[in-house]
Amino acid sequence: MSDQRLPAVHSASQLDFISHSPAQTERVGQRLGEQLRPGDLILLMGTFGVGKTHLVKGIARGLGVTDLVTSPSFVLVNEYRAGAEHGAMPIYHVDLYRLAGAADLATLGLEELWEGRGVCLIEWPGRAEAMLPHDRLVIQIEHLSETKRHVRFVPHGARYLSLISSLRGGS
Repeated sequence: MSDQRLPAVHSASQLDFISHSPAQTERVGQRLGEQLRPGDLILLMGTFGVGKTHLVKGIARGLGVTDLVTSPSFVLVNEYRAGAEHGAMPIYHVDLYRLAGAADLATLGLEELWEGRGVCLIEWPGRAEAMLPHDRLVIQIEHLSETKRHVRFVPHGARYLSLISSLRGGS
């Protein structure tokens, strides 16, 4: 799994759109966040500065987080609490970019985060590809211009197919 470019694969199950600003990216994230539930695993792919953290800010807002949401680049994992309407479940925002190797990954306890009672959002997921479960939502963000981004939601598994359908305005 590459963390850099969007693959040329097109599927009826994926959802593509163009974000014209960081604020629009956050609004999309908020809409997604409102629908997330415990056990959901979201993988965020894209280059530095493409807007992954803006998307996470929106997801957190959609889950009722009122704390400041920042990139966990230097601490590896930031934990937030969803609002009461989402059961105050934990939200784990993970950034794997700075991992030195497999030993660091093993000590992180990543599996416990996505198998727990909360939502797990992982930036630079390619660093843990071998251990990631099949069922997940991959969000790929690609830089188009100073403010425009191509965002692609790629569902893997029935839960995430349903989530994409709901985001489209379906069932």
